[in-house]
Amino acid sequence: MGAGPQAVEVLARLVAFDTTSARSNLDLVRYVQAELATQGVESRLVHDPVQDKAALHAIIGPAVPGGVALSAHSDCVPVAGQAWTGDPFALRHQHGRLVGRGSVDMKGFWACAMAAVPGLLAKGLKRPVHLCLSFDEETTFAGAPLLVGSLGQAAPPPEFCVVGEPTGMTPVVAHKGYASWNVRVTGRTGHSSLTHRTANALEAAAEAVAWLKRDARRIAADGKQAAGFEPPWSTIHTGTFQAGTILNIVPDLAEFVFEVRSIPGEDGRLVLAALEAWLAAEVLPGLRAAAPDAGFTFATRCYAPPFELPAGSALLGLAQSCGARGGALRVPYGTEAGVFQRAGIDSIVCGPGQVAQAHQPDEWIEEAEMAACCAFIDRLGDALAA
Repeated sequence: MGAGPQAVEVLARLVAFDTTSARSNLDLVRYVQAELATQGVESRLVHDPVQDKAALHAIIGPAVPGGVALSAHSDCVPVAGQAWTGDPFALRHQHGRLVGRGSVDMKGFWACAMAAVPGLLAKGLKRPVHLCLSFDEETTFAGAPLLVGSLGQAAPPPEFCVVGEPTGMTPVVAHKGYASWNVRVTGRTGHSSLTHRTANALEAAAEAVAWLKRDARRIAADGKQAAGFEPPWSTIHTGTFQAGTILNIVPDLAEFVFEVRSIPGEDGRLVLAALEAWLAAEVLPGLRAAAPDAGFTFATRCYAPPFELPAGSALLGLAQSCGARGGALRVPYGTEAGVFQRAGIDSIVCGPGQVAQAHQPDEWIEEAEMAACCAFIDRLGDALAA
């Protein structure tokens, strides 16, 4: 079963835009806006502070309470250093697969949503479909909060949201949250024979990393657990560490990066607060004895809240009646569903393709998966027209 020529054509247009997170997404957003306008659908843009990126919101059907949002992000991960066998930004057909950067994560879902617009317009919807397209999901999560925070400005916000990340069209009802920080430690340099006159930034940073590891062990042994996740507890991970030049010079600068993946009901930012309190009591006094200006600075890289669909929500049944496959899943990776859920919009993650194909060279999505997604949106339109 093919995806349908319109969805494939739209996907080819979307893939052709290099919307790597470091680049602007405005060309793609303006293309989407123009295509919607040709069908009589107005849309509005929500710009980032520097005006080089924008999220898009459009409403199909009446501007009344209720309805469902179809949500995607416009950005994709880089292709540098990957062994692509063709142009990453030119969609290729290979034995039922559609190959191109962003094809599965998640321009394939957005192509299905755009291809569905004429059919949705023809159904005479009684409750609306909201089209929500964000930016920077792959890096800072800056786009979704701006977009979701503005949904009530133009019309009543949707009741439900389907985030179309690749799940094989299986409904995901919960995922972990994600928070990460860049940490910079400053001290005072000097000769290693006179360490009492210096403030060793490397050692101070190492003490912080060791505290994070101890806390990770504590959480694994004694912390809260949530069934259905692997692992079923929150995790802490330090990913990079840079410091020092040669052995006989005390380093006055160290930098590291760490992350927290928190189960629903927990806030990873509390780990940072506990770390800062411990450093203030145990590490900073000694560090500042020789260097009063020494210290730690923490810069947030990304914050994505955990997500869990409330028990008893009608959204899971609606998704399954529209063609979502199988029972509900819980996953360890993050999506923008937590942003919608925190705004009071019950959300689910359900989209075409498999996450294993995302972020890879020769990224691909099966045409059959897109066909299933198109059928899902069509049935959703029928439900909103009933």
